[in-house]
Amino acid sequence: MKPWTLTWKIITIGRDDLTHPGPSLRDDLEEVGWTVNEFDARLGVSRNTASRLLNGLWGISPSVALALERIGCSTADFWMRRQPGYDLSQARRKLATVAETRS
Repeated sequence: MKPWTLTWKIITIGRDDLTHPGPSLRDDLEEVGWTVNEFDARLGVSRNTASRLLNGLWGISPSVALALERIGCSTADFWMRRQPGYDLSQARRKLATVAETRS
């Protein structure tokens, strides 16, 4: 087996169980002592939007990623890598489920 093939397999193992970035963001907020109300005010979104984001029901868009960066929650680049990683893992999971039902 070529080394690059082995490396690729190591990198992709377990990538189908990525979690939505929202709950980890919620954990970070709890760590610094921010309430959802503080978070939505600092982020500049409604409480409903903040709640949906923190509960994994709303994706992180480029504008939200920039807002997170502005308030000191890592970088926009970090968030823009996390969301598509999660989305891809969900698509893989769905594809695997469809494949299983066809077997």
